[in-house]
Amino acid sequence: MEWRKLSLEELNRLEVEEFKKAAKIPVTVILDDIRSALNVGSIFRTSDAFRIEKIFLCGITATPPHREILKTAIGATESVDWSYEKEITEVLKNLKEKEYLIYGIEQTENSHSLESFSLPNDCKVAIILGNEVGGVSEAALELADGTIEIPQYGTKHSLNVSVCTGIVLWELQKHFSII
Repeated sequence: MEWRKLSLEELNRLEVEEFKKAAKIPVTVILDDIRSALNVGSIFRTSDAFRIEKIFLCGITATPPHREILKTAIGATESVDWSYEKEITEVLKNLKEKEYLIYGIEQTENSHSLESFSLPNDCKVAIILGNEVGGVSEAALELADGTIEIPQYGTKHSLNVSVCTGIVLWELQKHFSII
């Protein structure tokens, strides 16, 4: 069997202005003190792929138009809605007022396994992704409704934050229909 790659035109992707007007999955990504601008850019690109609502960049997290973000985002900083807020706790309190369910993506003693995690119908979700070394901050975890953990079976204790984002968004998008 032969395999022919699809051309960019055949992929039928939205233009940026179409994307901005298109329905989004009711998921917001919150980056809590992410050190690597390359990771931030990758998260933008993944967030575009799954058509999420918004990204909040908090604390020391770099913001566009940082060169390393632009390098890995490949234009997604123009399509995905984002804002910067120094204090993550303010973002979380505001989202709670808007009735978002907030989950830290973190290994905790009571975390839900991603493979068996389920959501109520008609909910809005915010996920917090933490610093590459320290994870999700204690202040953020205190305001979360729960934590979600990706099962891992190797020798390492965690996944790269951008890889983790992709896995979690892939699973979450299954709960929502936008097309």
